[in-house]
Amino acid sequence: MQQFSEYKGVSKLSSQPQAAPSPLGVGILGSGPVTQAIHLPSLARLRDILEVRHVMDVDPNVAESVAARVGARFSTTVEELLADPAVDIVAICSPHQFHAAQVIAACRAGKKAVLCEKPFAMNGEEAAAISAVSAETGVPIIVGAMHTFDPGWLAAESPWADLSGQVHTVRSSIVLPPNPRFEDFATEIVGRVPAPSRGPMDDAALRAMITGGVMGLAIHDLPLVRRFAPDFASVEVLHAETVNPFGYLISLRAGAVAIELRAAMNSTWEPAWTFEAIGDNASLSIDFTPSYVHAGSATARIRRAGTTTVLGPFGHNGYEGEWRRLADIARGTAPAPGADTLLHDLEFALAIAGAAADRAANPAPAPAPAPAPAPAPEESMA
Repeated sequence: MQQFSEYKGVSKLSSQPQAAPSPLGVGILGSGPVTQAIHLPSLARLRDILEVRHVMDVDPNVAESVAARVGARFSTTVEELLADPAVDIVAICSPHQFHAAQVIAACRAGKKAVLCEKPFAMNGEEAAAISAVSAETGVPIIVGAMHTFDPGWLAAESPWADLSGQVHTVRSSIVLPPNPRFEDFATEIVGRVPAPSRGPMDDAALRAMITGGVMGLAIHDLPLVRRFAPDFASVEVLHAETVNPFGYLISLRAGAVAIELRAAMNSTWEPAWTFEAIGDNASLSIDFTPSYVHAGSATARIRRAGTTTVLGPFGHNGYEGEWRRLADIARGTAPAPGADTLLHDLEFALAIAGAAADRAANPAPAPAPAPAPAPAPEESMA
């Protein structure tokens, strides 16, 4: 079969089918449960476009074991992986305190694209440095907030029409078992670090738990929340408390939008992850699959005046979606997220985390009871 193509304005016929591009090489920094239970299964379904070629972990036994699963090289240093010419894309799955330095190093190594797990920085200074290096080197960066790449969310963006202009309430509600339950469903985890035992909840521990909840769990949905809260710079946390054994209840306002963030991680038998945006005469509700689950996309429902539009589920979820987008960005066939988007998403999360930690440590005093009404004067007897 002949194919029609154009080159410099001249039409010509080619009798040769175009060859599919070779898979892009992926290098992964950090080989813990996120790599093992999320990224390797996702990449295994995308072997025609992406191929794991190098795996790094500071524990050589973990690095070797994980690399052997996919026939990749392994190493124990960031420098060795970044020097590997077979690596086109770098995925940063290390502990968050190393993210900023490793993103910058990957950009300077001249790779085609970088995927960084959230959060990609822990303060504004780190984020600004990343943005500057990305602009200087031309290396695009995406952050692994998988819900923003979920086909269910993406399908809802156009049909929701004027909903974003009328939303007054946004909710993110998460009920999950501890991560190991779903990690073990996905794969056999090697090198898992036991969770630290929880000590007394002093002020520092309380702040750390709230901050960790926002930056580790709520942050999955905060880019979605920000789409419906354009005045994100004016964050006011009204209430914040922790939930045992892990979780949070946070109520806040961003401009005129009320926001509720709820999460509980316990031995629940029925996990649920729901995002809602509620307006005066329309609403959006999205049911996401739980973390670590490779079971198709979210399902979105848009309700208006007695009608409901259902979108999804689709064939893949946001984990696979972010890798598909990253491959397109690396090949130059899709635009990378703007630096402003990544920065503002991070600023929004940091503002909520800081204000919620302050509120949890210093709860607002309960309002004083209203004074009892004065008794009515007795009527005089004539």
